[in-house]
Amino acid sequence: MHRLMTFLARTTALAGGLVLMGLVILTTLSIIGRTLNKVLHGPGIQENFGGIAQALLATGVGEIQGNYELLEAGVAFAIFSFFPICQLHGAHATVDVFTSFLPRRATRFIAAFWEIVLTAVLILLSWRLYEGMLRYVNNGETTLFLQFPVWWAYAASFAASVVTCIVAVYCAVARVGEAVMDRTILPSH
Repeated sequence: MHRLMTFLARTTALAGGLVLMGLVILTTLSIIGRTLNKVLHGPGIQENFGGIAQALLATGVGEIQGNYELLEAGVAFAIFSFFPICQLHGAHATVDVFTSFLPRRATRFIAAFWEIVLTAVLILLSWRLYEGMLRYVNNGETTLFLQFPVWWAYAASFAASVVTCIVAVYCAVARVGEAVMDRTILPSH
Protein backbone atom coordinates (compact mmCIF):
# COMPACT_ATOMS: atom_id res chain seq x y z
CA MET A 1 0.00 0.00 0.00
CA HIS A 2 2.84 2.37 0.82
CA ARG A 3 4.30 1.88 -2.67
CA LEU A 4 0.99 2.87 -4.24
CA MET A 5 0.75 5.98 -2.05
CA THR A 6 4.35 6.88 -2.88
CA PHE A 7 3.64 6.44 -6.59
CA LEU A 8 0.51 8.61 -6.41
CA ALA A 9 2.24 11.31 -4.38
CA ARG A 10 5.34 11.42 -6.56
CA THR A 11 3.39 11.38 -9.82
CA THR A 12 1.17 14.21 -8.65
CA ALA A 13 4.17 16.21 -7.41
CA LEU A 14 5.93 15.65 -10.72
CA ALA A 15 2.88 16.92 -12.62
CA GLY A 16 2.72 19.96 -10.34
CA GLY A 17 6.43 20.58 -10.80
CA LEU A 18 6.16 20.42 -14.58
CA VAL A 19 3.25 22.85 -14.54
CA LEU A 20 5.18 25.16 -12.23
CA MET A 21 8.23 25.08 -14.50
CA GLY A 22 6.00 25.89 -17.47
CA LEU A 23 4.53 28.81 -15.55
CA VAL A 24 8.00 30.13 -14.71
CA ILE A 25 8.92 30.01 -18.40
CA LEU A 26 5.62 31.63 -19.40
CA THR A 27 6.02 34.42 -16.85
CA THR A 28 9.64 35.02 -17.83
CA LEU A 29 8.76 35.26 -21.52
CA SER A 30 5.87 37.58 -20.73
CA ILE A 31 8.08 39.89 -18.67
CA ILE A 32 10.74 39.91 -21.38
CA GLY A 33 8.09 40.67 -24.01
CA ARG A 34 6.56 43.47 -21.95
CA THR A 35 9.99 45.00 -21.27
CA LEU A 36 11.03 44.73 -24.92
CA ASN A 37 7.75 46.36 -25.94
CA LYS A 38 8.41 49.30 -23.61
CA VAL A 39 11.96 49.66 -24.90
CA LEU A 40 10.81 49.56 -28.53
CA HIS A 41 8.27 52.29 -27.80
CA GLY A 42 10.92 54.44 -26.14
CA PRO A 43 11.78 57.80 -27.74
CA GLY A 44 15.45 57.01 -28.35
CA ILE A 45 14.66 53.76 -30.15
CA GLN A 46 11.82 55.30 -32.14
CA GLU A 47 14.00 58.19 -33.32
CA ASN A 48 17.07 56.13 -34.23
CA PHE A 49 15.66 52.73 -35.15
CA GLY A 50 12.04 53.53 -35.97
CA GLY A 51 11.73 51.11 -38.89
CA ILE A 52 13.26 48.16 -37.06
CA ALA A 53 11.32 48.95 -33.90
CA GLN A 54 8.03 49.14 -35.82
CA ALA A 55 8.79 45.88 -37.61
CA LEU A 56 9.46 44.13 -34.29
CA LEU A 57 6.35 45.64 -32.72
CA ALA A 58 4.31 44.44 -35.69
CA THR A 59 5.30 40.84 -34.83
CA GLY A 60 3.37 41.18 -31.58
CA VAL A 61 6.26 41.66 -29.16
CA GLY A 62 4.78 42.24 -25.76
CA GLU A 63 3.18 40.66 -22.74
CA ILE A 64 1.65 37.24 -23.36
CA GLN A 65 -2.11 37.69 -23.37
CA GLY A 66 -3.84 35.63 -20.69
CA ASN A 67 -0.67 34.85 -18.77
CA TYR A 68 -2.32 35.87 -15.49
CA GLU A 69 -5.20 33.50 -16.16
CA LEU A 70 -2.82 30.62 -16.84
CA LEU A 71 -0.70 31.56 -13.84
CA GLU A 72 -3.69 31.60 -11.51
CA ALA A 73 -4.99 28.22 -12.71
CA GLY A 74 -1.56 26.62 -12.84
CA VAL A 75 -0.42 27.73 -9.39
CA ALA A 76 -3.65 26.44 -7.84
CA PHE A 77 -3.05 23.06 -9.49
CA ALA A 78 0.60 23.02 -8.40
CA ILE A 79 -0.31 23.74 -4.78
CA PHE A 80 -2.79 20.87 -4.68
CA SER A 81 -0.26 18.67 -6.49
CA PHE A 82 2.38 19.11 -3.81
CA PHE A 83 0.08 18.30 -0.87
CA PRO A 84 0.24 14.48 -1.28
CA ILE A 85 4.05 14.24 -1.18
CA CYS A 86 4.19 16.69 1.70
CA GLN A 87 1.53 14.70 3.55
CA LEU A 88 3.21 11.35 2.90
CA HIS A 89 6.56 12.53 4.23
CA GLY A 90 5.09 14.47 7.14
CA ALA A 91 6.75 17.60 5.77
CA HIS A 92 4.16 20.11 6.94
CA ALA A 93 5.44 22.75 9.31
CA THR A 94 5.25 21.66 12.93
CA VAL A 95 6.05 23.30 16.24
CA ASP A 96 7.06 20.91 18.98
CA VAL A 97 8.27 23.34 21.62
CA PHE A 98 5.64 22.16 24.11
CA THR A 99 5.67 18.49 23.14
CA SER A 100 9.37 17.75 22.82
CA PHE A 101 9.61 16.78 26.49
CA LEU A 102 6.71 14.30 26.29
CA PRO A 103 7.21 10.54 25.96
CA ARG A 104 7.33 9.14 22.42
CA ARG A 105 3.96 7.43 22.74
CA ALA A 106 2.26 10.68 23.79
CA THR A 107 3.78 12.54 20.83
CA ARG A 108 2.54 9.75 18.54
CA PHE A 109 -1.01 10.24 19.81
CA ILE A 110 -0.70 13.99 19.31
CA ALA A 111 0.66 13.42 15.80
CA ALA A 112 -2.21 11.03 15.05
CA PHE A 113 -4.77 13.56 16.32
CA TRP A 114 -3.40 16.35 14.14
CA GLU A 115 -3.10 14.01 11.16
CA ILE A 116 -6.81 13.24 11.51
CA VAL A 117 -7.65 16.95 11.80
CA LEU A 118 -5.54 17.80 8.74
CA THR A 119 -7.14 14.95 6.78
CA ALA A 120 -10.60 16.26 7.65
CA VAL A 121 -9.62 19.77 6.54
CA LEU A 122 -8.19 18.45 3.26
CA ILE A 123 -11.37 16.46 2.59
CA LEU A 124 -13.43 19.58 3.33
CA LEU A 125 -11.29 21.61 0.91
CA SER A 126 -11.65 18.95 -1.75
CA TRP A 127 -15.42 18.82 -1.32
CA ARG A 128 -15.72 22.62 -1.57
CA LEU A 129 -13.44 22.61 -4.61
CA TYR A 130 -15.74 20.05 -6.23
CA GLU A 131 -18.80 22.18 -5.43
CA GLY A 132 -17.07 25.23 -6.92
CA MET A 133 -16.21 23.26 -10.03
CA LEU A 134 -19.83 22.19 -10.46
CA ARG A 135 -20.98 25.80 -10.10
CA TYR A 136 -18.67 26.89 -12.91
CA VAL A 137 -19.63 23.91 -15.09
CA ASN A 138 -23.29 24.91 -14.75
CA ASN A 139 -22.87 28.64 -15.32
CA GLY A 140 -20.41 28.32 -18.23
CA GLU A 141 -18.15 31.15 -17.07
CA THR A 142 -14.95 31.63 -19.08
CA THR A 143 -11.76 33.57 -18.44
CA LEU A 144 -11.52 37.12 -19.77
CA PHE A 145 -8.69 36.91 -22.29
CA LEU A 146 -8.25 33.26 -23.23
CA GLN A 147 -11.93 32.40 -22.93
CA PHE A 148 -11.30 28.93 -21.54
CA PRO A 149 -13.91 27.58 -19.13
CA VAL A 150 -13.09 28.43 -15.51
CA TRP A 151 -14.10 24.96 -14.40
CA TRP A 152 -11.09 23.45 -16.18
CA ALA A 153 -8.78 24.92 -13.55
CA TYR A 154 -11.10 23.67 -10.81
CA ALA A 155 -11.15 20.20 -12.35
CA ALA A 156 -7.36 19.99 -12.50
CA SER A 157 -7.04 21.15 -8.89
CA PHE A 158 -9.82 18.79 -7.81
CA ALA A 159 -8.06 15.82 -9.40
CA ALA A 160 -4.92 16.62 -7.42
CA SER A 161 -6.98 17.16 -4.27
CA VAL A 162 -8.52 13.68 -4.63
CA VAL A 163 -5.01 12.20 -4.59
CA THR A 164 -4.28 14.40 -1.57
CA CYS A 165 -7.32 13.00 0.25
CA ILE A 166 -6.38 9.40 -0.55
CA VAL A 167 -2.84 9.89 0.73
CA ALA A 168 -4.07 11.87 3.77
CA VAL A 169 -6.48 9.10 4.81
CA TYR A 170 -3.70 6.54 4.41
CA CYS A 171 -1.35 8.67 6.54
CA ALA A 172 -4.01 9.27 9.21
CA VAL A 173 -4.70 5.54 9.52
CA ALA A 174 -0.96 4.84 9.67
CA ARG A 175 -0.39 7.50 12.36
CA VAL A 176 -3.23 6.10 14.46
CA GLY A 177 -1.66 2.67 14.05
CA GLU A 178 1.70 4.05 15.12
CA ALA A 179 0.15 5.58 18.24
CA VAL A 180 -1.79 2.47 19.21
CA MET A 181 1.03 -0.02 18.53
CA ASP A 182 3.77 2.39 19.64
CA ARG A 183 5.91 1.59 16.63
CA THR A 184 6.80 3.26 13.33
CA ILE A 185 4.66 2.30 10.34
CA LEU A 186 5.39 5.04 7.84
CA PRO A 187 9.00 5.01 6.74
CA SER A 188 10.82 8.25 7.48
CA HIS A 189 12.59 10.06 4.63
